[in-house]
Formats: sequence, C-alpha cells, structure tokens
Amino acid sequence: QVQLVESGGGLVQAGGSLRLSCAASGGTFSGYTMGWFRQAPGNEREFVAAIRWSEGNTYYGNSVKGRFTLTRDNAKNTLALQMNSLKPEDTAVYYCAAGETRLILTTSRVDTWGQGTPVTVSS
Repeated sequence: QVQLVESGGGLVQAGGSLRLSCAASGGTFSGYTMGWFRQAPGNEREFVAAIRWSEGNTYYGNSVKGRFTLTRDNAKNTLALQMNSLKPEDTAVYYCAAGETRLILTTSRVDTWGQGTPVTVSS
C-alpha cells in the first residue's frame, strides 16, 4: 500500500522560500504521476505541480509557474517542492499526492494522499 509522508511546511514572510518534501513508500512508481495540491480554508483543493515519475516531465498550476520547482529522487522515492517568492495567497495546507496514471493529475485521479503540511506566508 502506497504511503506518502510530507515534511517542510512552516511560517515564512512574503518573498521568502520554503522546501517541501514527500517520502513515498509501499510501491513501485514507474507508472505513476506524483505531485502536490493545496487547500486554503474555505477553498477547494487546488493543483500545484506534478511529475510523471518515469519520464520526469513536470507541469505546474498557473498561479505557481516560475516560482515553484518540483523535482524527484528516483533512488530515494522522494519528491521535493521548492517554493520561492512566496506570497500570502500561497498560504494553505499542502498535500502530496500519487496517482497510477500518466494523464494530467487531477483530484479524481489521485489514489493516495499524504496527511498534509501547513504553509503560512505572512505579509
């Protein structure tokens, strides 16, 4: 059974940076797409970034393009989301997600969610 464990959230000032990590276990991920979603209070869960595990192709939500970078370490089965130039509107709980799909990762295609890690950006 696939498990995802996030770490790295916290409080940062606007303009600062944070790095989130996700450790994946319990499976082989060659056929997976993995990534991050976020959810702010009162809002729907929003796509942030994803990567096709085998090919390493990444794609990003419009609100984070150019500021966030997603990478993966095949040997360690970890994801890292480097978040730069953070804005107060980036404040949310960030969830690591995995789906056994090569299609665009949407909430309906996610098979496993992490427990979430909070990110707060102060102005």
